[in-house]
Amino acid sequence: MAAENWVRMVTAQTPTNIAVIKYWGKRDENLILPVNDSISVTLDPAHLCTTTTVAVSPSFDQDRMWLNGKEVSLSGARYQNCLREIRARACDVEDEEKGVKIAKKDWENLHVHIASYNNFPTAAGLASSAAGFACLVFSLAKLMNAKEDNSDLSAIARQGSGSACRSLFGGFVKWIMGKAKDGHDSLAVQLVDEKHWDELVIIIAVVSSRQKETSSTSGMRESVDTSLLLQHRAKEIVPKRIVRMEEALKTKDFGSFTELTCADSNQFHAVCLDTSPPIFYMNDTSHRLISCVEKWNRSEGTPQVAYTFDAGPNAVLIARNRKAAAQLMQKLLFYFPPNSDADLNNYVIGDKSILKDAGIEGIKDIEALPPPQENKDALRYKDGVSYFICTRPGRGPVLLSDETQALLDPQTGLPK
Repeated sequence: MAAENWVRMVTAQTPTNIAVIKYWGKRDENLILPVNDSISVTLDPAHLCTTTTVAVSPSFDQDRMWLNGKEVSLSGARYQNCLREIRARACDVEDEEKGVKIAKKDWENLHVHIASYNNFPTAAGLASSAAGFACLVFSLAKLMNAKEDNSDLSAIARQGSGSACRSLFGGFVKWIMGKAKDGHDSLAVQLVDEKHWDELVIIIAVVSSRQKETSSTSGMRESVDTSLLLQHRAKEIVPKRIVRMEEALKTKDFGSFTELTCADSNQFHAVCLDTSPPIFYMNDTSHRLISCVEKWNRSEGTPQVAYTFDAGPNAVLIARNRKAAAQLMQKLLFYFPPNSDADLNNYVIGDKSILKDAGIEGIKDIEALPPPQENKDALRYKDGVSYFICTRPGRGPVLLSDETQALLDPQTGLPK
């Protein structure tokens, strides 16, 4: 290893994911091993992602991390597990451009700097920890030249945040719970890629971007300890749903997909209510959003939209195609209009072409929207929704070669 004070950096971008068959409950707290399989959809990283830069240099005297610009401690077991597991798999690195050679044995004495940025609210039920730990593991693996494939890396990311293992692939992803005590077989596999069912459009209603009162970690622990419904769900219900969901995804059967996605979301929140003391992740706005979708699906006779809620009040609404998404957007903006002085550009973000499809160019168009056919006496609720994100199924993690996207300074290895 050359003695100069060089800095070697890697920057990666990793998507977040939303489960359609939920993970709730661990059988091993330390290794983060789940009580059931789960299936998720990866969201387009153009709209929801984590960007992470990792750097190594002989001049660094300790491992350090900055999240969204603030330094955070790396002393927690989850960070330490990920760092230890990747370091154990590090290989020789030769960076000809910088004239740097790092031997496999050198990695245990070298420190890393990590800077991570989420382009969406942290800890508000939008799976920011999933994208964060997936990005951490993926970028460190590239920095240290680890040879593991993304499924193997997913078993490491899982030790940071359970659902992080599913963010190592695009499209629809299954986290296999595994049977082994050491967790080596608890990992993610891709079921179908993001192009397989590319008609789907996803609209997220961000009801609150505040941190939730009960974290997923403590909520799960309480559910495992006190909810009989959780035990029944994990043993009897989820295995059958997983089989049916895999079939629905393969055949693009939106009717079955909607039935399973909505039922599983509702059952997950029923488990939360069945926990002692009960956990309330949804609020009145969440319930109104469910009602809006259920009424529309019933009136159409065939499902147009599936809904799912993670551990928070935000709704993830999956429309069968662009036409349904445009109609859904009209309905959502009727029920939950922005304030008249609001900037529409900040109220609907992501893929704004959905607004155009819905015939909405400004606040006046929203004010002129008629009540939905299926709910002529509908009320409008201002202040219920903070904003909407329009997105779609997306790809897995990628390396960013453009150095201007790096979050650390290439000379110092400190945040820019």
